[in-house]
Amino acid sequence: MIREATSRAERIHRMAAVAEPVAIVGATGALGFGLALRLGRAGVPILMGSRDQERAQEAAQRARERAPDGDFRAVVNDEAAQQAGIVALCVPFRNQSENLKNLAGSLHKGQVVVDATAPLAAAVGGRATRTLGVPQGSAAQQAAEMVPEGVRVVSALHTISASKLAELDKPLDEDVLVCGDRREDKLRVAQLLGRIEGLRCVDAGRLEMARVVEQMTALMISVNARYTTHAGVRIVGLPDELWPAPSSS
Repeated sequence: MIREATSRAERIHRMAAVAEPVAIVGATGALGFGLALRLGRAGVPILMGSRDQERAQEAAQRARERAPDGDFRAVVNDEAAQQAGIVALCVPFRNQSENLKNLAGSLHKGQVVVDATAPLAAAVGGRATRTLGVPQGSAAQQAAEMVPEGVRVVSALHTISASKLAELDKPLDEDVLVCGDRREDKLRVAQLLGRIEGLRCVDAGRLEMARVVEQMTALMISVNARYTTHAGVRIVGLPDELWPAPSSS
C-alpha cells in the first residue's frame, strides 16, 4: 500500500513538472497511440493529432480509458503542430512527405520534430524486413530538408515495439537510439522520452547516423517475428551518466 501511494505521488509530481504539451502526428496509428499512452501516463499533456478530427477524438477517448490520469486532447495534425514545442512524427514512410508538406505552415522556429519514420519496403507493397533507399540518406534527413527553417529534426524510437508501448501492464527495459545534429535538441528529446519508465535514451550521433538506426527497424521486425516476441535493443558497457552537462572550461 505504501509503495502504491508513493508511486502515485511520484506520478503526480511528474505531471506537475511538465506543462508544455507534446504533439503526436499519427496518434491514431500503432506507434503514435502507444507513445501517447506511455507519455500521457507519465504526466505529459498529449495533443493527439490526426488528419481527421473524429478519428483523433476516438483515439483520445481510448487513451483516456487506458490511462485515466493522462491529459489527452484530440486535434487535427496542423493544430497539434502549432501548439507544441516537440512534435513526434509517427507515420508510415509513404505518408511522411505528405504530412510534412501539410504541416509546413504550422511548424515554427524553435520546434523539434522527432522523426520515427522507417523507410520499410512495406510502404510500397514489399516486405517489412527490407528497407528502401532514400536519396538524402535516411528518412530523418529527408524530413530535415522538408521542415521550415529553424525547425530541427531528431531521429528516435526506431527499435521500440509499438504494440509493447501500448501494453501498459508490460514493463519496458530498453534503449532509444537518438540521432541529431544539435546536442541540445537530443537532450530535449531524451528528457521527454526518459519520462517513460524503462526507456533509456542513448546519444547515437549526428542525424546522418539515422540511416543506420532506421535499418534496425527491419532487423527488429525480423528478430521478433522469428522468436514471436517484442524484443528491444540494449547497449551495454555505457557510463552511468549518458547526458553529462557540458564542461564550462
